[in-house]
Amino acid sequence: MRLIQNMTTIAECTAPEYSVPNRVIKIAVIGGSGVGKTALVVRFLTRRFIGDYERNAGNLYSREVQVDGEQVTIQVQDTPGAEMTDNGISLPDHAACSIQWADAVVLVFSVTDRSSFDLIENLHQLVARAGGASMPPVILLANKADLLHLRRVDSQQGPLLAGTLGCSFYEVSASEDYNQVHGAFHRLCCQLAKQSPSLASSSASATTEKRRSPLIPRPKSPNMQDLKRRFKQALSAKVRTVTSV
Repeated sequence: MRLIQNMTTIAECTAPEYSVPNRVIKIAVIGGSGVGKTALVVRFLTRRFIGDYERNAGNLYSREVQVDGEQVTIQVQDTPGAEMTDNGISLPDHAACSIQWADAVVLVFSVTDRSSFDLIENLHQLVARAGGASMPPVILLANKADLLHLRRVDSQQGPLLAGTLGCSFYEVSASEDYNQVHGAFHRLCCQLAKQSPSLASSSASATTEKRRSPLIPRPKSPNMQDLKRRFKQALSAKVRTVTSV
């Protein structure tokens, strides 16, 4: 038996005697520091929200899921935060390599951080340059929509920017609403799953040499036990608060 995580449920499925390798969908999540990239990824893949993470860890998360009836492996690469400097945008090497590695890119900003929004157009240009003639699909996510009292980006600015960039836009709250986060990633996965295998293979071949470069570091996998420990701590804290009240 093996555990297969569906996009909406977790179900136990019998492993076939001769298993065919799943199709792999690779997604890179890019954005400024502190915008909630890791929280979004973990929320999407596990339904859980954990508020405390090691910043700029650059972990690779992987799950087997069902997309439109097809079993696929989704790999989501979290990346260190980008920053704007006097010399232009500063993007860690790991994040730049992840753009070349990915089949699709999720650009993230926080509605509570104006500077993270101002980074998006430059990040989109980097994705376009890395993709060349075959630019990967891109979606724009505005996170922390629940923090209305701290909003620094007008609700109309995200859709306007997405329209200019030619990508889909979603305003979500990783902490408050799993369905919002799931919906955004799920639509992107469905878009990728509909691409014909031959088209996917062609795109992969076009970037094979770049991805084999010895300069591209092997992405780190997260410590799942540590994630479970943090989740239990957060849950225990909530229980203690309710008990004390």
